[in-house]
Amino acid sequence: MRAIRGLRQVLRRSTTRSSSLCPTRSNSLSLLATALVVAMPATAQAEQSTRFDIPAQDLAQALDLFARQSGVQILYPYRMATGRRSAPLHGKMSARQALARLLRGHDLAVASFTGHVVTLRASASPPARPHAPRRPVPTPSRVTHPVPLPPPAPAADILVTGRAAATPLSAPELSYALTEIDADTLARHGHLSTADLFRQIPGFWVEATGGEASNNIRSRGIPTDGYSSVALLEDGLPIQYDGGLGYLNTDQVFRVDATIDRVEAVRGGPSAIFAPNAPGGSIDFLTRNGLHDPGYTISAAIGDFGYERVEGFAGVRVAPHLGIALGGFYRADDGLRNPGFRADQGGQVRAGITYDDGSVRLSANVKRLDDRVILYLPVPLQFGDRGDVQAIPGFDPLFDTLAGPNNVHVAFKTPAGPQDFDLSQGTHSRITFYSLTGRAALGERSAVEVKARLRTGTTTRNGLFPIGRPSTGADYLANAWPQLAAAFPGAATAQIRYAESGKPLTPQSNGNGLVVGANLLAVQLPMDEFIGDARFTTRVDHWGDHDVALGVTYADTSLRYDRQMSTVLLDVTGQAQRLDVVALDGAGRQVGALTDNGFVRYGSLFDAVSLHASNLAVYLADEWKVTPRWRIDMGARWERTLIGGGVEGAVPVDLGDPATLADDAVLSCNGVVRRIDRSFAGLSGTVGINYHPAPATGMFLRFTRIARLPSATEFSALPDRTDEAIVPITMWEAGLTALHRHWTLSIVAFKTDFARLPFIDHRFDPETNTYIDRISIADTTTIGLELSGHADLFGPLQLDVQATLQDPRYRHFNFVELVDGAPATRDVTGNQLIRVPKLSVRATPSLDLLAKKLRISAELVHYSGRYADIANTQRLPAFSMLNAHVNARLTDHLSLALHGTNLTNALGLTEGNPRTGSFDSGVAGARYFLARPEFGRTVRMTLNLSY
Repeated sequence: MRAIRGLRQVLRRSTTRSSSLCPTRSNSLSLLATALVVAMPATAQAEQSTRFDIPAQDLAQALDLFARQSGVQILYPYRMATGRRSAPLHGKMSARQALARLLRGHDLAVASFTGHVVTLRASASPPARPHAPRRPVPTPSRVTHPVPLPPPAPAADILVTGRAAATPLSAPELSYALTEIDADTLARHGHLSTADLFRQIPGFWVEATGGEASNNIRSRGIPTDGYSSVALLEDGLPIQYDGGLGYLNTDQVFRVDATIDRVEAVRGGPSAIFAPNAPGGSIDFLTRNGLHDPGYTISAAIGDFGYERVEGFAGVRVAPHLGIALGGFYRADDGLRNPGFRADQGGQVRAGITYDDGSVRLSANVKRLDDRVILYLPVPLQFGDRGDVQAIPGFDPLFDTLAGPNNVHVAFKTPAGPQDFDLSQGTHSRITFYSLTGRAALGERSAVEVKARLRTGTTTRNGLFPIGRPSTGADYLANAWPQLAAAFPGAATAQIRYAESGKPLTPQSNGNGLVVGANLLAVQLPMDEFIGDARFTTRVDHWGDHDVALGVTYADTSLRYDRQMSTVLLDVTGQAQRLDVVALDGAGRQVGALTDNGFVRYGSLFDAVSLHASNLAVYLADEWKVTPRWRIDMGARWERTLIGGGVEGAVPVDLGDPATLADDAVLSCNGVVRRIDRSFAGLSGTVGINYHPAPATGMFLRFTRIARLPSATEFSALPDRTDEAIVPITMWEAGLTALHRHWTLSIVAFKTDFARLPFIDHRFDPETNTYIDRISIADTTTIGLELSGHADLFGPLQLDVQATLQDPRYRHFNFVELVDGAPATRDVTGNQLIRVPKLSVRATPSLDLLAKKLRISAELVHYSGRYADIANTQRLPAFSMLNAHVNARLTDHLSLALHGTNLTNALGLTEGNPRTGSFDSGVAGARYFLARPEFGRTVRMTLNLSY
């Protein structure tokens, strides 16, 4: 009977370098490195003669090729094979003889050899390896010791992101760019947030300055914020189907902890075929389980900003095919910018069970997140005499925030009575996820896989959002005086006082005499969501080898969006205090006030929205191996979304207090609901070609055409808008991958075009204390180059580099503005996309010392200049930062890590203040402005114990 080509399964553990770099994998025999299964009789297979043609190469790759040519399943500890050079093997011989020749001179021996399965183990006396190449050794975040393999051992769970089949490919064989980050690297770098982790991915521009959640990420010049164009997945299934929901980014409901095994990030390529809302890429977090990754880990961390964190994982194989796992974290801190109250506090817990007998795999887990984190927003800054960005006296932009105790538990006045606003809630997510996956083999060529996730819970978002720009108290009073004089005829003068103490504001009060407006915003977002994905895969041998996948994804999302906001006046200082603006008569007696308890306007925003979205997607993909050196990967996705719901209208209400103007126009519901009933559908497709001339070299070319569908929350404020439509996205990319014993290199060139994309200028007007919107339909185009590489330089010195060079531009973009009171059209075609740098570089030199028990590394980061607005009037200067990490292996089970970030206290601005206007920020020529900088210097230490 003819041998059937089976599935090669590899549990890959890689370093932070791109998947186009050399992978590293498990150091335990229990983590199976390769399994090739063929349908051949067990008897005599080991002794029959077979022609072998295996060139000299990495021993792990040679063993893979041996298994493919001999038709046996081979199990071995990957780390003991990778990095070793095999001898060439050519000729006709038995599988036993061939394997003996491959293992000659290496520290691997045959533990058992049956007709179907070969198991290798470490030999008793490993020989010297004088020619073994140096490889980076990760500092152990956990140590996994071999455990006895049950007979037969279950195949390791393989999830390869962005592909039709589960059969892994080597990096040079891929037709797209993939970056992998393993658990050791997650621990080694000690990321402060999920978004901070993504800084290691070439082509991604990450703004991680919002704190642990609510950050922004952009990929390859894609001009949308949040996670609206980059999908976050967990075990191959979206964490949130639409990552760009208003006020509900995916990273608000996701945390990285010890239950995460590794991360695979697809940049562009086929991500939009297999994942929703993913033209820029998809990032898959693969979890640990007790069956394939048993062991115990516990770690404790402290930091210089009151940071305290404990996390752990316990995985146990309770039967040959059954494992259970439990893990999670708890963390509390005073804030990277101290608000005067607990900034972050909470954690999550996950429990899971896994069954895998080699043909049937079932996994279920429950995860509960109850965590609140502060949202850091723009801070006051000033331009120096030479145009350089400087701190304002009395406010440290690296460590201060306007949020503070003075705005915790203040009352909003509403027509229904006072309502408490609690700033300390920040972004508080109380979410439960129920996940279930199953896979069943249908013969030896086909399989069906089903994944489902149910999410239920509520996210609260309370924040202090600065508006406008800082001004002197005198300037503010001058602007407010006409309104005060008209409302209170007996007024002779006006004064700014502190709301609680009644003391007047002076330059000595806060060190600068400046004031700034802010919105106290409270949003409630209860949400229930079901996501299901079913996929059929099969292998077809016709005109080459085809791995084909046909799948369907369904999502049902129900969301409430309840938002209230009031506007206050603050002094410019850390932990700012509310200010009152009062009108005085000639004798100095108060005759009225612009404000009330520091509130300039109660109810300056009101929304009550109910949304429902139903998504159905069907996708088809084919990985076609035309010849041993040529591959063609094709995929298509058709998706339809139905968006429904209702938006309740708002009406201004005068609460009737004659002593203040703050309650004259409080927005409240009017009982009139405007319905939302929209439907959109589109077809996306991609084709990639890979040429693999040698085992260590690969090249690819890919074309992708994507139909981006509108998001449900794009109708929450404007239910009748007609500008929303399918946005066509065209992407080209070409890449080269080269692997060497002492260096690796990945280069990817890309071009991204967006057409007919709506841009909204959502600007808060301090004069009327309301938001003003304007919309423009425009195109964008970006060309760029991504580079990722590793080099063993000399001795213990190594270097890792990730860099992105791009030119992101607006096309066919114009908008209308008022010039001297008359409307005028302004053309900004050719301007640089906002906030995205043309050049970003991350260079990480490292030293492995003391027999690789000590690793010292530095991160040198540089970003070129950017702009805060589409008109390119507010420039965000280029900046560089220095981070450092020390990782020490104290014993086989104990490790210590030290992390220092922004050691030089660089003042790097990542964004301006969107509330002043994204079309034109209006700060040109102004001395004072608002922007969000990187955090100041932090130092953290983590002690990790693993078994």
